[in-house]
Amino acid sequence: MDSLFGNAGRVMSWLIAVCSLMCALMTLRAAEKRGESSVEEYSDPSSRGSGKVSIQQRFHRLKPAECGVGRILPDVPFRDIDGVAHHLADFKSNAATVVAVTSTSCPLSKRYLPTLARLEKIYSKQVRFLFVSATDTDKDSAIRAAIQTHGLTGPYIRDPDGVLLSALGAKSTTECFVIDQALTLCYRGAVDDQYGFGYALAKPRLPLLINAIEAVLAGRTPQTSATDAPGCLLNLKQPKIRSVPGIGNEGLTYHNRISRIIQSNCVECHREGGVAPFSLTQPADMVTHANTIEKVVKEGTMPPWFAAPSKKGAASVWANDRSLAAADKADLETWLNGDRPLGDPADAPVAPVFTDHWQMGEPDALVPLPNAIHVPAEGIMPYQRVTVKTSFDEDKWVSGFDFRPTSRDVVHHVGVFVQSGTFSEHEESASENTGAYLALYVPGNSWHRFPAGCAKFLPKGATLLFQIHYTPNGTATRDQTQLALYFAKSPPLYELHVTGVAYRDLKIPPKAARHEVSGLLRLNHDVQVLSLLPHMHVRGKAFRFQAVYKGGNTTTLLTVPRYDFNWQLAYHLAEPCSLPKGTTLKVTGWYDNTAQNPANPDPLKTVYWGPQTSDEMLLGYFEYIIPSEPLPQPKR
Repeated sequence: MDSLFGNAGRVMSWLIAVCSLMCALMTLRAAEKRGESSVEEYSDPSSRGSGKVSIQQRFHRLKPAECGVGRILPDVPFRDIDGVAHHLADFKSNAATVVAVTSTSCPLSKRYLPTLARLEKIYSKQVRFLFVSATDTDKDSAIRAAIQTHGLTGPYIRDPDGVLLSALGAKSTTECFVIDQALTLCYRGAVDDQYGFGYALAKPRLPLLINAIEAVLAGRTPQTSATDAPGCLLNLKQPKIRSVPGIGNEGLTYHNRISRIIQSNCVECHREGGVAPFSLTQPADMVTHANTIEKVVKEGTMPPWFAAPSKKGAASVWANDRSLAAADKADLETWLNGDRPLGDPADAPVAPVFTDHWQMGEPDALVPLPNAIHVPAEGIMPYQRVTVKTSFDEDKWVSGFDFRPTSRDVVHHVGVFVQSGTFSEHEESASENTGAYLALYVPGNSWHRFPAGCAKFLPKGATLLFQIHYTPNGTATRDQTQLALYFAKSPPLYELHVTGVAYRDLKIPPKAARHEVSGLLRLNHDVQVLSLLPHMHVRGKAFRFQAVYKGGNTTTLLTVPRYDFNWQLAYHLAEPCSLPKGTTLKVTGWYDNTAQNPANPDPLKTVYWGPQTSDEMLLGYFEYIIPSEPLPQPKR
């Protein structure tokens, strides 16, 4: 104790720890009031809801549409520390604007100032940084000292009435907002994962703010566009602003609201050259297809997302959740059923940039189909199975992939599996349960970068099996799909594994309306699950993933109440799910083999396991890492 009080450095460390713990407790209490989980990312899912919270906490991903991402922001006024008046629109000449919420009394905010200062310098030619003091108790002298110490050049803003912070919907210090030239909120959340409650890393593993800035500068949507931020929770005075940010006196219009909903959720496919049957990039497109849009939105078939919804008020557990937020649905319905006003073109969002080039940059390797495949104009085309021998003379670690079909409108989905040797068709079918899938393609989801520090192993000389489902569309064509591979520049921390839990002894009787079967697999290691992928064919009705723990307790990981064979979606968890050794993975599928299933090719047939659409499968893929088996790292 004497040494503690005799050492000023240790006293400061102690104070920072106490402040961080107080911030953590504040966050926890606020989360409890909101009904949210604050369980740290790597905690055991069996403890969720038990009230136990890890002291070490970093950010959590949020559903973007439910926290303002994609909306136009109001052009609110504010003043900087020198009394100079500004509006948000004053910074439209920059390619992007970053608003960083700070406080000279928050230890995590102080830790992040050097990072923000460094990013401000790196992006000074294209991005303007605004720093906002979040608390009335921050002294001008302390703010000016921070400006001088870190060389900050952007306006440092005093917001005593919370006008700017409330317009942004800010919740805590260290939170950052990336805004484009049309005042659209493109990202909100943490700077990165270097600092959090109760921990600090030597360097960040997930540069969220950098990724968001780079995406906005490239005209793309950030892959992660909303998180909370580890910091001190704000206590805003909540000035009287409109409940719908960015909607001014003219009300709900195409340019200020509807175009952003469509841009965020639809135009990736519904555009010229896209895979969807018609474009939705212009107001006239919306009017022409108004009844169709309203129908598919009400039915929940568009945008394609089939996981059961989260509990009301709870954050989505899925990083790639494509479901429409309730407010988006309501605004779409109001506009479609009203006079459909266009509004002011000046409120229109920045047009997204779509490219025929690879989404992740030039690939490290290309693996094309050896020959173009003929797709007839009509009829049902059986699954195509094409093997391609790779020529890599050394083992590779794959960190991401991208697909480029040459005839996108007839490619339903593609799965690529790793093999070695020569396989018969029966063995190729069986290989779907070897846990060897490398990459998957469905319309609107053509590329994927694996989580930081994770990669899939591709042995030298491996053979890749392409399983391709084509859907003839009335015009005969040819397709020669290409797979682009991206390799890790250094050995990853963990190998990304895939295993398929299957039930191969399928025997679905004729006229069965809800035939149920389950497959089981016991874990031999502690694992962290990153994504789940259900797979059945056209009789598939519903699907469920469960974890059955020792002792019999069961947790449902994913429920798909309305399975749709047309969308082979992978469901990526926002936070990895830890499952202990001895847990049994259970997948359950329900099948409709009746005439009431319009996709059923023969309701009088007993259906068995098989590779074609007229056969059936029960396969639940788990993508995971084994934390106890980190890969060797090169010596520095």
